[in-house]
Amino acid sequence: MTELGRSGAANGPLRGGTRRRRARTGVGRGVPLPLLIPALIGLAFLIVPLVALLVRAPWTSMPELLTSAEVWQALRLSLVCATAATAMSLVVGVPLAWLLARVEFRGRGLVRALVTLPLVLPPVVGGVALLMALGRNGIVGKTLDGWFGITLPFTTAGVVIAEAFVAMPFLVISVEGTLRAADPRFEEAAATLGASRFTAFRRVTLPLIAPGIAAGAVLAWARALGEFGATITFAGNFPGRTQTMPLAVYLALQSDPEAAIALSLVLLAVSIAVLAGLRDRWMTAG
Repeated sequence: MTELGRSGAANGPLRGGTRRRRARTGVGRGVPLPLLIPALIGLAFLIVPLVALLVRAPWTSMPELLTSAEVWQALRLSLVCATAATAMSLVVGVPLAWLLARVEFRGRGLVRALVTLPLVLPPVVGGVALLMALGRNGIVGKTLDGWFGITLPFTTAGVVIAEAFVAMPFLVISVEGTLRAADPRFEEAAATLGASRFTAFRRVTLPLIAPGIAAGAVLAWARALGEFGATITFAGNFPGRTQTMPLAVYLALQSDPEAAIALSLVLLAVSIAVLAGLRDRWMTAG
């Protein structure tokens, strides 16, 4: 066999594999118009509003708008409440995710559905539900107010509660998925060496699922930062006490559209930062 023949025989499987990969991914083939046109329309539908926000932004007066006392007050409150809501979600959400992923019990599917319900529940409905549960006349809030003098609605603590209610499912779903992907044999090996189940969770499982916890915490924090419906329903819109950035945007839009655009750009920048932080995780998962 000639050198050319041997080279062709050697490279034949490689070229064949390349052609098969191209066939699977659609590389090298024309895109059908019935798919291309709706795809471009969908892309424009998502991008054009964001571009319009950038085009209409008052760039010359942006420093003055963003350095006002009201903006910094709302921004500080948003950052503090979102961080507190994320911490609350971590404390109770990680054990809940472990329970759903590792423990078999009757009704687990129903519990998982209830945990994820705030993802699809309208935020205003969530705020009303919190009022019915934790308000002064709520089934739990009545006891808190009568026995301990604790009132949650229309307070900064109420903002944290509302944000945690809508953000915690993001953390639970992320951590549960990571736990299901983690090999449980490591925990079993720790148990055979005499470790209790909690020690195995603390020393073995937590380090394994740390990336999933971090990703879930970032998603929960971003969701809490942008929460509007449940917050305004359960905590109100009081400057310096419950007025977060989304509420400040809503209020500014009625009297000062330029300020509303400036505040919206701040939240847009935070969202882009969250996407950039999670990019490596999504690419790895892909």
